[in-house]
Amino acid sequence: MKIITRKDIKALIKPRKADSHKGNFGHSLIVAGNKGSMGAAIIAARACLRSGTGLLTVNVPLQERAILQTAVPEAMLMMRASHNVVQKYAVIGIGPGLGTGKQALTLLTDMITHFEKPMVLDADALNLLSTNKPLFDKVKEDCILTPHPKEFDRLFGIHQTNMQRMDTAIKQAKEHQLVIVLKGHHTLVTNGNESFLNKTGNAGLAKGGSGDALTGVITALLAQGYKSFDAARMGVYLHGAAADIALTRQSMESMLITDVIECLGDAFKAVLK
Repeated sequence: MKIITRKDIKALIKPRKADSHKGNFGHSLIVAGNKGSMGAAIIAARACLRSGTGLLTVNVPLQERAILQTAVPEAMLMMRASHNVVQKYAVIGIGPGLGTGKQALTLLTDMITHFEKPMVLDADALNLLSTNKPLFDKVKEDCILTPHPKEFDRLFGIHQTNMQRMDTAIKQAKEHQLVIVLKGHHTLVTNGNESFLNKTGNAGLAKGGSGDALTGVITALLAQGYKSFDAARMGVYLHGAAADIALTRQSMESMLITDVIECLGDAFKAVLK
């Protein structure tokens, strides 16, 4: 088990050419939010934009569209009930605040079935997979699952310790050829063949919304062409590093995930110095 280091992440980051344009950095689709949980969509979208995606579209319910368009004017919108071709997107991040009703299951099923590129599956997407084993078996290789311990146990059974979860994560990642990000004090990133622990971050992240931001960060990195395992390692390191920078300006009690998102630029700079 290796530790993710700044040197590791610096070696992975691709420098941007002076003549690059938005088309060089991918078009992300984030599928998130529902009535009463639009904050999750906003957080994921802002984190995705702060992490370098060239373009971002967010799939939201029609009646909630004004919230997203006002809060994140840089994002384009796709209405939840409409039938849109998703193959044009570089990556899909799905799950934060999505809900677990029939419409959410239909949408998730459609995207897992028809989208041929890696996806980031988080939150309610994982909860839906945990109750629909045939759908879990359709998740394609190199997709990234980002469960916290309770979501992990819903997917793979009850575990008594986090070490047991880590062992299961490694086995499941290898069996299904997935990347699993088991979130926690020291987040595990594994593809079944290699496993890394991340030690950036602090207890200020122990608040709602932190995982939504991580989904946005990893989604943006995938959109830019990073491989799934690399995007996952980079995402958890930068997310934690941004939280450590935010802690210099806030306390663990007062830190908000929006503070962390605003420190992502400083996290990138700190890695590249």
